[in-house]
Amino acid sequence: MPHSAVRRLSRAVAHVATVALATGALVAVGAGPALAAGDAKPPRTTHGPCEFTETPDEPASRPVPLPPDPHRTPSRGTVDAELRTNHGPITVTLDRAKAPCTVQSFVHLVEHRFYDRSPCHRLTAYKTLKVLQCGDPSGTGEGGPGYRYKDELPTDLPPAPNDPTGQRRIYPRGTLAMANAGPDTNGSQFFLVYADSVLRPNYTVFGHVDEPGMRALDAIAAGGVQPTPEDPAPLDGPPALATTITRATAHC
Repeated sequence: MPHSAVRRLSRAVAHVATVALATGALVAVGAGPALAAGDAKPPRTTHGPCEFTETPDEPASRPVPLPPDPHRTPSRGTVDAELRTNHGPITVTLDRAKAPCTVQSFVHLVEHRFYDRSPCHRLTAYKTLKVLQCGDPSGTGEGGPGYRYKDELPTDLPPAPNDPTGQRRIYPRGTLAMANAGPDTNGSQFFLVYADSVLRPNYTVFGHVDEPGMRALDAIAAGGVQPTPEDPAPLDGPPALATTITRATAHC
């Protein structure tokens, strides 16, 4: 069951990554061991409410500056965005009220063309976890923007039925949310939910896929996960219909 939904993995521990993949954990692997004390200057951090912080131990997949971090982060209204893919456009609406810092970062990355020509590297098809994961230009699941920022976790998701822990929630079909490596480690990777999925509410929701955009997402999901010699019908891995975000745009 894909309920262990954190990506606390290191590419230095390959067997751990393999176990996480097999059990359906949402993973976006970190980029290696941290620098030892004294090896580098302290990472730069913006001085606004979002506190975007450089991650020198996890350099950017593509060079991009820290996002603007004004004293008052825009926290009202929505932003229309489009992820043009080789399977059609995925139109999304970003919600500043739900996640102002996340929208600030996402729009910044779009404006710097960080997502252009980047693959969606992962599709899951578990009974309770059905998502397409994108946002790493390297296509490895290990890349990011070279900075991190705090969580803006949802508080209004419906509870999952028949959950003995009472902690899991339903991320509804069409949800747009951030992948992370644990608390306050958001970067550039995100996932799009193509069918209701059950997760702990540890992932920032920052918008939704519009109905026209769901057509492309559904088509990608219908293709299933790319089979391997070891597993002809996998539930987790690269989408069988190789998917690339050719261009991302946002209209503020």
